[in-house]
Amino acid sequence: MDSVLPILTMVPFGGTLLSFALLPGLAPRFWHRNMVRISLGWVALGVVLAIAGAGPVRAASGLWVSTVVDFLPFIAVLMALYTLGGGVLIAGGPWGRPGGNVLLLAIGTVLAGVMGTIGAGLLLIHPLLASNAARPEKRHLVLGFIILVANAGGALSPLGDPPLLIGFLRGVPFFWPLQNLTGPLLVIALPVLALTYGYDRYRAAREPVPVRRKLRIRGGLNIVLLTGFVAAIAASGVVPGPEIGLGPVRMPAAQIALTLLAGVVVMVSERMTSRTIRARNRFAWGPMREIAVLFFAIFATIPPVLGAIATAPLPKDPLLWFWLSGVCSAFLDSAPTYLIFFNAAGGSAAALIRPPAELLTALSAGSVFFGAVTYLGNAPNLMIRAIAARRGVRMPGFFGYFVAAALVLVPLFVVESAVFFG
Repeated sequence: MDSVLPILTMVPFGGTLLSFALLPGLAPRFWHRNMVRISLGWVALGVVLAIAGAGPVRAASGLWVSTVVDFLPFIAVLMALYTLGGGVLIAGGPWGRPGGNVLLLAIGTVLAGVMGTIGAGLLLIHPLLASNAARPEKRHLVLGFIILVANAGGALSPLGDPPLLIGFLRGVPFFWPLQNLTGPLLVIALPVLALTYGYDRYRAAREPVPVRRKLRIRGGLNIVLLTGFVAAIAASGVVPGPEIGLGPVRMPAAQIALTLLAGVVVMVSERMTSRTIRARNRFAWGPMREIAVLFFAIFATIPPVLGAIATAPLPKDPLLWFWLSGVCSAFLDSAPTYLIFFNAAGGSAAALIRPPAELLTALSAGSVFFGAVTYLGNAPNLMIRAIAARRGVRMPGFFGYFVAAALVLVPLFVVESAVFFG
C-alpha cells in the first residue's frame, strides 16, 4: 500500500484536468450544473489521500499553503485584470479592412503583455468582430487573435500570461520575460501577422468595403485603474518588503498588499463602470468563475505531482524542455505545466535566471506559445471561442481548431528550436 499511495495521490490532479478538458464538450449541461461539486470532489479526494499519507496536520498545512500562498495572489491579479479589461469599450476605428485588422492584432499582442491575455483578449475581440460583422468569413481573424493576443503576446511580462505570473510570484524578476522572450515572440508574431494579412486581403478582395467609423474609447476610470495596478504589480516584485506570518507560512508584505489591492480595484471598477460598457463588451462573471474554480482545484491537487516530477531524472536540455513543456501546456494547461517544470528545474528563481538562462527561457516559451495549439491551452481561448460563436462565427471544434493551429505553429516552433534552443 505504501508504494501505491504516492501514485494514488496524483489521481485528483489528473481527474481535475480531465474533467475540465472533456466534460464541457461531452456533457455541457451536466458540467455547468455540477462544475463546482466535481472540482471540490477532486480536492476532497486529494485531502483524504494526503491525510492517509502524511496525517491530518500536514494535509491541512499543505492545503493552506496551496490556497493562501499560491491560489489567492494568483487569482486576485487575474480577476482584477479581467474586470478592468471588461470596463473599457473600444468602438469604431480602422478595423474591418486587412491593414486595420492586422494593426489591431499587433496592438493586442503588445497590450497582452501589459494587461494580460485575458484582459486584452476580452477588450479587443469585440471591436475586431463588430468591425468585420458583415463579412462571411472571419475564422482566420479569430485564429490569429487567439495565437497572438490570447497567448503569444503574454510572453512580454508576468502580467501577460498565468505561467509567467506564477514565475514572478516565485521570484523571477518582472522584466526578465521582456529581456529574454522578445526574440522568440517575434519568431511567432511576425509570420502569423503576415499570414493573417495575406489571407485576409485575399478574402477582402471579394467582399464589400466596410464603412469606416470614428474611433471612440470609453471607460477612462478603468484605464487609470489599470495603469496604477500594473505599476503596483511591478513595484511588488522590486520591493517585496518584510515577510509576514499567515498561519504556518510567511508571505512578502508586498504580495499581501497586492492581493488586497486587487480586491479593491475589482470593487471600485464594478461600482463605477457604466452598465452600458459592460453590456457592449458582453462582460460576464461566468468565465472568470470557471477559471477560479479550475485553478483552485489545480493548486490544491498539484503538490503530489510537483513532488514526483521534482525527483524525476529529467535531463536539463533546453530543447527537450521547450517541446515537453509546450506539449503539456497545449493539452493540459499552461499554468500548472510551468509550475511543474519550474520545480523540476530546482524551484530557485535566482539559479534559473542566471545567464544564459536557457532552461527557464525554454520552459517559459514552451508554456506560453504552445498554449494556442488547443482550446485547452490557455484560459482566454475558450472565452474567445464562446464570444465569437455568440456573434455568429462558425468556430471549428476541438480537433478542427487543433489541426489549423498546428499547421500554423508547428513550423514556427521548429524554427524557434533551431534558433534559440538547438
